[in-house]
Amino acid sequence: MQDSRLQQAEVYTEFGGLNALKTQARTDKKAALKQVAKQFESLFVSEMLKSMRAANKVLSEGNYLHSSQSEFYQNMFDSQLSLSLSEHQGFGLSEVLVRQMSRQIPGMTPEGERQSGHLASITDYDRSLPPISPKLPQELDRVNKLIADAPDASGSSAQQSPVPARFDSPAQFVKHLLPIARSVAADTDVDPRVMIAQAALETGWGKHMIEAGDETPSHNLFGIKADQRWQGDAVTVATTEYREGVPLTEQAAFRSYADYESSFRDYLSFLKSNPRYRDALASASDPAQFADKLQAAGYATDPAYGEKIRRIMSGASFEAATGASGSQVSGSVE
Repeated sequence: MQDSRLQQAEVYTEFGGLNALKTQARTDKKAALKQVAKQFESLFVSEMLKSMRAANKVLSEGNYLHSSQSEFYQNMFDSQLSLSLSEHQGFGLSEVLVRQMSRQIPGMTPEGERQSGHLASITDYDRSLPPISPKLPQELDRVNKLIADAPDASGSSAQQSPVPARFDSPAQFVKHLLPIARSVAADTDVDPRVMIAQAALETGWGKHMIEAGDETPSHNLFGIKADQRWQGDAVTVATTEYREGVPLTEQAAFRSYADYESSFRDYLSFLKSNPRYRDALASASDPAQFADKLQAAGYATDPAYGEKIRRIMSGASFEAATGASGSQVSGSVE
């Protein structure tokens, strides 16, 4: 007996009945193939009727019974007629299609019957799981121990020494901060050594760091002030500013960071966001020119700011700490 859901497909306007064919194809490919073949034959008959109507259309010109409405219902009639013809006697096209397609459908014999052992759907596959090995708990413990003893992503052990708030020597200053500067400047043209030299000038090699009144470190390596554009924490301290060449002591608010990496990143962001440092960034690959153009752009009020950075970079202690030779610092002071 035919599935009642498939009977819906015998009416051309009931497209929902075609969804039942997909379901039936999973369990009864032969019956589904027959139904699809009949649907195809109905399309063939429909095109044939359409051609016949078109050939006869010339005879209906001028007939007052011929209108767009009558043509619409005539098309509906032809579509249902073609489907009904294929469901009954038909033209034999559906039987030919069934014989031909039965040989090409996986899991069906040439006679259209289902082959034994054919896996038609996921429910036909074996879903049993292998038994759990009794050694699994011991292996998990071993893996957890290896993870705990493994070095972190930077290649050092989990017990890293923290970066100090103050530094005792230029070597210690460079040892802790140069790797951070290299990491932050990796995607820029700014030489990380010139950032270290400028930070050394601003902080006295890390011995005179900007701190709050309770000695909380600000991690501010570049003396960037906290103006109205800054939304983070700030520290107010006394600073020396040059006004018309005369050094004056003033109170000023400086930006405060969570760590030194944030200071390096904000420094680069500060330069990129300020148009007046455009020329300095254009010369970033040349540390000496970069330092001079920072001063020319007004980064600091000290008239010898660029020269001091270049002197630090050409100094023996700096070269020894960074592993650089004097020839690597273009334009260094003789």
